[in-house]
Amino acid sequence: MSKKSNLKKQRLGKALKKSRRIPLLAIVRTHRKIQSNNFARNWRRTKLRIEDD
Repeated sequence: MSKKSNLKKQRLGKALKKSRRIPLLAIVRTHRKIQSNNFARNWRRTKLRIEDD
């Protein structure tokens, strides 16, 4: 098994937070102006390009 550096862990965590679904309340409050997350990705198809120093 490979070990992740702290930098890589931070970047993975940030990408995970960015790809969260939009709360339903946000969609309702903005009258559906906000409908989908632009940062959302399919983890099966789209891989993260993370360089590890």
